[in-house]
Amino acid sequence: MGLVDGKVALVTGAARGQGRAEAVRLAEEGADIIAVDICEPVETIPYEAATLDDLEETAALVRKYGRRIVTVKADVRDFAALRAAVDQGTAELGRLDIVVANAGVMGSLVKAWELTEEDWQTTIDVNLTGVWHTIKATVPYLIRQGTGGSVILTSSMAGLKGVSNTANYTAAKHGLVGLSRTLAKDAGEYNIRVNTVHPGSIPTKLLLHDMVYKLFRPELEAPGLDDCVDIFGTLSMLPDAFQQPEDVANAVLFLASDLSRMTTGTTLTVDGGASFM
Repeated sequence: MGLVDGKVALVTGAARGQGRAEAVRLAEEGADIIAVDICEPVETIPYEAATLDDLEETAALVRKYGRRIVTVKADVRDFAALRAAVDQGTAELGRLDIVVANAGVMGSLVKAWELTEEDWQTTIDVNLTGVWHTIKATVPYLIRQGTGGSVILTSSMAGLKGVSNTANYTAAKHGLVGLSRTLAKDAGEYNIRVNTVHPGSIPTKLLLHDMVYKLFRPELEAPGLDDCVDIFGTLSMLPDAFQQPEDVANAVLFLASDLSRMTTGTTLTVDGGASFM
C-alpha cells in the first residue's frame, strides 16, 4: 500500500512542472487525481503557458501507475469554474482527501513602484485569490465528507523573506502563510490540516526564461541559463543550484499523508536553505 492509497487529491497548476510532479508522486503512492490547469496564456506573464497537451501528458503519467485522473481546464481566478471542477472530479472519483493549491505565476521583474496595475493584479489574483478560491471550492466538501483532509498551499522562499524585484509575487506568497495559519485554526476542528510548502529555485518555466536571465546578467546582450547557473547557486546553502520539482513533490506527499497527521499551520521549506540566507 502507498502512503496515500485510496485517497483523491486535487492539484491545481497540474499540467506541467511542479504541479505535474506532485500529481504523479501522489498517484505513485496510491491517490487518484483531479488535475486542474488554465492551459492558456495569462496576461502580463512573460513565459509560455501550459497547454491541453501538457495536461494530457500529466494524465498519461498518472495512468501509468494505474490510478484514475480527471482533467479539467479551469482558471483559479474563476471561482465558478473551479467549483465546477471540484464537482466534476468528486462525482467521478467519489471523494476528496487532499488539496494541493499549486497554481501560480510570476510576472514582470521590476521595482515595486514600477509595476503596472495589471502586473500587480494578475499576480495577486492568481497567487493569492486563486488559492482562496481553491480553499472555498474544496474545504466545504471535506467538511461534509467528514473524514478530515490535508490542504497544502504552495508558497515560496519569497513567502518567508523579501526578494528584490518581486513585490507582487512576494506579497502574495507571504499572504499564503497568513491564510494557511488562519485556515488551520478554522478547519482544525474538522480534522483538516493546513500547511504551506516553500520551494526555492525550481527549474520550471516560471523561473527559467529571458526576463530572469536578463535581470541576473544585465551586462550581457542575450544571456541564457548557462550564464546564470552560478548566480542561482549563490541562492542555496547546499551545493546544487536548483531544487527539483520532485523534491517539492516529496514534501507535498509528506504533508498529504498520515506521516504528518499531527502537523498543521506550519511552513515546510524545500529551498536549499535559501529562505534563511
